[in-house]
Amino acid sequence: MDSLKYNDLRAIELLRIGSGYPNASFRDGQNEAIRHVVEGYGRLLVVQKTGWGKSFVYFIATKLLREARHGPALLISPLLALMRNQIVAAERMGVTAVTINSDNREDWEAVEGAIERDEVDIILISPERLGNQQFRENVLKTIDDRVSLLVVDEAHCISDWGHDFRPHYRLLEQMIKTLPDGLRLLATTATANNRVVEDLHTVLGPNLGLSRGELSRPSLTLQTIKLGGQAERLAWLAEYVPQIEGNGIIYTLTVRDAEMVARWLKSRGIEVESYSGDMTEGRAELEQALLDNQLKTLVSTTALGMGFDKPDLAFVIHYQAPGSAVAYYQQVGRAGRALESARGVLLSGSEETDITNYFIDSAFPTRAEVESVLMALSSSDEGLSVPQLLGSVNLSMGRIVKTTELLSLESPAPIYKERTKWKLSTDDLSEGFWERAARLTDLRRVEQQQMQDYVSLTSHHMEFLIEALDGDVTAVRSPNLDPLPAGVDSNLVLEAVRFLQRSNIVIEPRRRWPQPGGLPKYHLNGNIRPDVRPEIGRALSIWGDSGWGARVRNGKYQERFFAEDLIHACMSMLEEWDPQPAPGWVTSIASDRYPDLVPSFAKRLAKELDLPYVSTLACSQSSGERSAMANSVQRARTLDESMSIEPSSVLEGPVLLVDDLVDTRWTMSIASWLLRSNGSGPVYPLALAYMGWRTDQSN
Repeated sequence: MDSLKYNDLRAIELLRIGSGYPNASFRDGQNEAIRHVVEGYGRLLVVQKTGWGKSFVYFIATKLLREARHGPALLISPLLALMRNQIVAAERMGVTAVTINSDNREDWEAVEGAIERDEVDIILISPERLGNQQFRENVLKTIDDRVSLLVVDEAHCISDWGHDFRPHYRLLEQMIKTLPDGLRLLATTATANNRVVEDLHTVLGPNLGLSRGELSRPSLTLQTIKLGGQAERLAWLAEYVPQIEGNGIIYTLTVRDAEMVARWLKSRGIEVESYSGDMTEGRAELEQALLDNQLKTLVSTTALGMGFDKPDLAFVIHYQAPGSAVAYYQQVGRAGRALESARGVLLSGSEETDITNYFIDSAFPTRAEVESVLMALSSSDEGLSVPQLLGSVNLSMGRIVKTTELLSLESPAPIYKERTKWKLSTDDLSEGFWERAARLTDLRRVEQQQMQDYVSLTSHHMEFLIEALDGDVTAVRSPNLDPLPAGVDSNLVLEAVRFLQRSNIVIEPRRRWPQPGGLPKYHLNGNIRPDVRPEIGRALSIWGDSGWGARVRNGKYQERFFAEDLIHACMSMLEEWDPQPAPGWVTSIASDRYPDLVPSFAKRLAKELDLPYVSTLACSQSSGERSAMANSVQRARTLDESMSIEPSSVLEGPVLLVDDLVDTRWTMSIASWLLRSNGSGPVYPLALAYMGWRTDQSN
């Protein structure tokens, strides 16, 4: 690729336009990085702390290349929130930026037309787009000989550190191997220790240039506070978040916790919303509300993470500890970019180890999972879709998706996707896949322990994080804010306990019988008719959680009896729920293993409600057999013709259907069908606990 004369004056002019500061000057290393890219000195890795201005490097370089009549740039970016901020930043300096992602399908045709007409300066995509055949055909093929610059943002995701976060970065690794030697390539990240830098040298090329700055964040005051119980952490947030000047982010490990913490803080009069990758709409509006200081805080999973640019963000608080010090440095680095003082507070909770263990254990499929998927695919010349695999293998949908995705990203890949179906290729899975899985699992255990070491610190928090990133700690200065108190108001703790006990869960009814094949013994398939479908129900708690969840678990497995306080809690929940038309009788679902546990509870609840209790449903299927099934379809099949009803016992009118646990909702769906088909009125499911948590590792 031809070299280009670098225009220093134009570069500084673009910086000032983009930043909005007429006297802005380049930070150490910025001008040199832009020159390196523009003049074509070779591939470059920029490792600079959050807020240093990595986006200015690639946007100014793009603008200078386009003004010199070079082709468009292609930027790989991992998160939609990051893309939205990047597009706004690009437009400030006159860079025409577009994106093709899952949130703007209605714009794809117009965007593709603008790209073909060379009206676009930079195209932002997620790594998943590289695996999309339509994108490769409609976009990549039209620009592959014109691209002037490939930018890999958050490049640490190429390294194995990021494989369980965005596996499709492996496609980028394969793509880079095919690039012309002279193509300008810029990779940027704030979180790369020596091991990750070495990995990136391997992937991006041995002649990779490196721009690496110091990592200290003098504006950040860091502290850790151990408050194992949820109620104590909720009380701490309610007491101290309003006292922190400015706006910030509260991070949680799960979607459920983000929603719960936001509800609690709202109940205390704090302007707050939850944010997660589960949201199908409204994310951009929430980001803007925080940017405009209309919210005190967003309570978010990591979906609001890399690249979210609010220079005056005053605090980042973690409700639980993430899995590694590297991840924590990246997240807490959102705060204090343009402030003299900002806070990063880590509230460590007792459940975080279980959650991070789940992340570690589920990052790679097991040999048995891979074998079962490959075996199922070998039995079908036409291939199998994910729903068809659910009916063929005893794996959850998440495990099937994880297994097929990772296998398809291997090189060579043992499976490939054709339209909606997965098929076997002629290649075997290499042993290197398992060696890498074992190495990374061991590494993440070490990182998990390192994070727990950080949790135990009483001082020198910034030094610890910088050492974890193999940085220089000599530039670290003492924190400029006093730490916040670790104690919590006992009255607020009691309020938080009451809140947790009131935080019941909505049970949405299923709308289709299991696919493919339905329930053949019951002759049920397709949509669940509204006249036999259960109504929206309620679960008193999340299984094992603070509030009532731990009480339910203890009652089921220790006491073998659900105590009176759970009766009173359900009465309060029903009063708030107020289903209409109101239930006129109560029935329950019995277990073969604990035949009297749920019926006994339901009878006592019915007595408190002054309603008749009728034992009308029977279940011949073993709960042990059902619990051994790993996915929803397989669990539904174990229930096929296992539940029966005594028609003469069914009362007319609305009925409250009681069970102890709800997870797949098939038991409630079948029980409702049986009740409604035999003359009952609307069926209202009530469960003592809802199983499982929702994690959010991606957008």
